[in-house]
Amino acid sequence: MARLMLSATLGAALTAFATLPPPASADDAQIARGQYLVTLAGCSDCHTPGALLGSPDMKRYLGGSDVGFQIPGAGIFVGQNLTPDKETGIGSWSSDQIVAAMRTGKTPDGRTLSPVMPWPALSHLTDEDAQAIAAFLKSIPAVDHKNAGPIGPNEKATVFVSVTLPADAYNAMQAAKK
Repeated sequence: MARLMLSATLGAALTAFATLPPPASADDAQIARGQYLVTLAGCSDCHTPGALLGSPDMKRYLGGSDVGFQIPGAGIFVGQNLTPDKETGIGSWSSDQIVAAMRTGKTPDGRTLSPVMPWPALSHLTDEDAQAIAAFLKSIPAVDHKNAGPIGPNEKATVFVSVTLPADAYNAMQAAKK
């Protein structure tokens, strides 16, 4: 009888243990921290289609914007695809290259990021937080979406454009055009 009770107790304990979720790994915690930081920083505002138009397409989260920022004399800059898609996103970048781009404003191929990208502020991230953001970006679903841009100052726009105007120019516009 004692053996039967021991077997039943052991069986119940094993069954209960088997239904517990696996313990969180350091990677899970790092990815969760990265998600928190990306959310807090508002990365999806500029890097998710529809976000700047008030209707973000969360199926293409961080897959690149459909609105560009026009900087007079510099051109139009579009929030690029931050997903791990190897062809249209940052999937071929290492974690260290992602961190370097966030901190220096330079892509692995040496291109300078848009002046709108807040890399000077991101350069102050701790190593742990910067690596957490990179881990999160590598963990999200890849989105196959090639973005426009950058578009030079003398090129025709191919996306919606958010234009910066001096107050006097904006105020001189007809109300119907604002």
